[in-house]
Order: sequence, then C-alpha cells, then structure tokens
Amino acid sequence: MTIELTWLVYTSILAASLWIPYIIGVSTTEFEGKSTLFARPPDNSKMQAWVHRSFRAHLNLLEQLVPFSLIVVIAAIAKVSTPITAGCSILFFWLRVTHTVVMISGFSRFPLRSLVYVAGWVTTLLFAWQTLTRG
Repeated sequence: MTIELTWLVYTSILAASLWIPYIIGVSTTEFEGKSTLFARPPDNSKMQAWVHRSFRAHLNLLEQLVPFSLIVVIAAIAKVSTPITAGCSILFFWLRVTHTVVMISGFSRFPLRSLVYVAGWVTTLLFAWQTLTRG
C-alpha cells in the first residue's frame, strides 16, 4: 500500500471516530426535547455549544474527505506517487486533526479554523494537480 493510501486510512479512521464526541455530548447534557431523543434526531441548537461544534466538525471532515479520497484512489489506480502526493496525504491528516481540535474546543475563532479548512482544500488541489500532470 502506498503512503498516500496509508494516510487516507488514518484520516478515514478519524472520520469514522468523530461521532464519539457528539454522542457523548448528546448523552451527557440536558436539553429541551431529550426525552423524545429516539423519536427524532436532536436539535443541535438546543444543546451546549461544544456538542453542536462536534457535530459540525464531523460533517466538515466528511465534506473534505470525500473529494480527497477520490483523488487519492484515482492516483493509486494511475500509479501516481510523488513526494508531493505523499506530503499532501500526511499534511491533510494533520490539518484535519487540527481542525477537529480547534472546532470542538471552541478555539474556532476566525481566522484559525478558516485557515486550516482552506489549507486542506489547497492540499486537495495540489494532490489533484500532481495526479493530473503525472498520470
């Protein structure tokens, strides 16, 4: 397995695990409508801010992971693996970890969270550029 696919697996594990903080928050905090929790999805606006942010962090990772994953898999099929694509895979993972921590902790003030998100997008574009020009 290439280094790019290995780091994609690590990022996917992160995405697969981000439901945990949200469920802990839903289970341990009191909010209006909790008694009917299993009848319908909870209203995040009625929960503590960190619970809502953990939900957003999970969705945000999925938003960037889908296109990044597709590009990594296409590169693997095309047998494209360069120092830049390897670096992009590693950087993308750590940017997503940073974004998650910043988001859930509440230290998500502008511009840090936005800069980390944009850096992940630029990393995806750089990886795609390498795939298109080397494939």
